[in-house]
Amino acid sequence: MKRLISIVLLISTGLLTGLNAQTYRHISGWSQEINDQIEGFLNTTITMDVRKVAVFDSDGTTFGQVPHYLADEALYRYADNVLKERKDREAKEKLKILDRMVKDGNNVGKAYVEDRVHFLAGLSPEMIETIGYECYRESYQNKTYPEMKQLVANLKEYGFEVYILTASPEFLYQKFVSEEYGIPVTNVVGAKCVVKEGVTTGEIIPPIPQDDGKAHTIETFIKARPLIVGGNSRGDMDMLNESVGLKIVVNPDDVTVRGPEDGPMAGHTVKSYWEKEGALIVRCNDVRDPKVRYHTGEWKIRENRANPK
Repeated sequence: MKRLISIVLLISTGLLTGLNAQTYRHISGWSQEINDQIEGFLNTTITMDVRKVAVFDSDGTTFGQVPHYLADEALYRYADNVLKERKDREAKEKLKILDRMVKDGNNVGKAYVEDRVHFLAGLSPEMIETIGYECYRESYQNKTYPEMKQLVANLKEYGFEVYILTASPEFLYQKFVSEEYGIPVTNVVGAKCVVKEGVTTGEIIPPIPQDDGKAHTIETFIKARPLIVGGNSRGDMDMLNESVGLKIVVNPDDVTVRGPEDGPMAGHTVKSYWEKEGALIVRCNDVRDPKVRYHTGEWKIRENRANPK
């Protein structure tokens, strides 16, 4: 009987060990070398007794941004499909905001980013969520990077909390991003605004996850130093430097040499800077779908550079 009990205990222990084992699954589309580096790092985190947090930028990092940012497409699409048919005061005021945004032209600038929130003010969170979700389903559903979805699946296997940050209005992105990546809507953090009696306002709650605001957002809302951070552009530099472990840069620009205003990146392209810093450089396919109508281009907003893999 004692021998039988010992055998049962050994089998039970083995089963529990197997259930708790963290298994890395190869990310198809990335090289063996990249997979080995990611797996090696994840294995070093197994015994860590801390919050294991990974933070990623949104557009251009977790899904495509070519030829236009989804946030812009959602707004200009809504204007063309809904507002232009209306003659009421609210519609006219919203179209004026878009005209101001078009005149500004800098769709990564502070004023432009804030005007996205002002444009949506007065709508319910649910309505904004629907605007973003319908735009995603119609024009961006095939632009989610499969490699990044596999990476996030691995991170969950290793017990990571995964957050995705965007400078775009939070309600616009939360539904589709949380569905695609299987993370809570509260882990999709964007430009926040005050909601009063079920209606959004133009009152912005700082920090906005843009440029150094992304790093401040991690400190303010996530409240943990991430072990992994992923981004794609100059605007992600401060956030990437919050990582105490692995830095992953997706499709970094290797054409534009940054100027003195870009601090330590001055004299480098985004790609050459992060290569120097030892970040992991990965590629994901991001090209224009010729079958999709992009309203943003019809409003004369600049296109993002393609990244064919």
